[in-house]
Amino acid sequence: MTIEIANIVQGLAPSATLAMAAKGKELAAQGKTVYDLSLGEPDFTTPPHICEAAVAAVHAGHTKYTIASGIAELKQAVAEKYNADYGADHGLRYEQAQVVVSNGAKHALHNVFFATLNPGDEVIIPAPYWVSYAELVKLSGAVPVVVPTEESQNFKMSAEQLERAITPKTKMLLLCSPSNPTGTMYQRSDLEAIADVVLKHNLFVLADEIYDKLVYGNNEFVSFPTIRTGLQDRTIVVNGVSKTYSMTGWRIGWTLSPLHVAKKMGELQSQETSNPCSISQYAALAALTGPQGCVEAMRCAFSERRDYVFQRIAAIEGLRCPDLDGAFYAFFNVKKFLGRKLGGVPVSNSEQFCLELLAQKQVATVMGSAFGCEGYVRASFAASLDVLKEAFDRIEEFCRE
Repeated sequence: MTIEIANIVQGLAPSATLAMAAKGKELAAQGKTVYDLSLGEPDFTTPPHICEAAVAAVHAGHTKYTIASGIAELKQAVAEKYNADYGADHGLRYEQAQVVVSNGAKHALHNVFFATLNPGDEVIIPAPYWVSYAELVKLSGAVPVVVPTEESQNFKMSAEQLERAITPKTKMLLLCSPSNPTGTMYQRSDLEAIADVVLKHNLFVLADEIYDKLVYGNNEFVSFPTIRTGLQDRTIVVNGVSKTYSMTGWRIGWTLSPLHVAKKMGELQSQETSNPCSISQYAALAALTGPQGCVEAMRCAFSERRDYVFQRIAAIEGLRCPDLDGAFYAFFNVKKFLGRKLGGVPVSNSEQFCLELLAQKQVATVMGSAFGCEGYVRASFAASLDVLKEAFDRIEEFCRE
């Protein structure tokens, strides 16, 4: 007798970003040079003062279990940083007890869904969306309701679209700004209109703000709970150190939420994973409370890469992408190349486009279909300028062929 797989896992799709990165690594293992634009992972090393804090934590003996929801010092630092950056100007204040530190922002999302959703509850997710959103919602037994958006609207869901998607089963809106995968960002006026609908229908919001410090040009990041009075009580903010401080492997994310929700998420985490890595927590504490010049230095480098990538895409006939307001992704339109032969191989969808681009030119990207938007490709510009230059030279050759 074979072991049967549970139904809820049978229908689970693997992470497309990790799958494409794995294919790139397979080619690299064969001795080929691969230009990897698939992962949202900064190429910078973690700043030295953060690494030094981790070493100091080891020598200080901070290698034991911690409180399941995170050490008090880190939770206090998270609350204080949010209060200073966004809350003070809007009369918002989070306390330490409202913070739950998790094993990365993805784990924080998991905690939110499992602590707040019941089977059959509906979660509205604007598309394009990050690959794990819908799958995590499904795992909780809830139902993802995907609302397609168009390139002509910069892939931002309007308040009218939100209103039309609401049913008696709707419980949550999931909003990511700046966006993974599109790089676009909701402006204050966009969020005000959405907030009015949220309050009118008594919904609550999961605000994924992991890219809040990676904003370019004249754009201003706006945290969702600050938009309207009463939103703090119905919003759960997700953030972490992975993108801002180039700490992807340290696996530290967190939530800021109403006290009763935070308490239950902490209890949930205590049964699932216990505490996040103790050493990583002390490193994250140093990241939040230490010098912030490293953040601006990386943001400036990403801004330069963003400008370069946008120009390269615009110069390749047949490609285009929306404005790149934040994060470090370009989501470009490849519809003119579908139904044609590229390098002698018929290409009919974005997955085939990406697979052939990898096979023929050794450039790893991610198909738009994985983000709920066929006909597009996501390329990360978290890679160095040298890698980006070679990669887009090859993308241009591929499109011309």
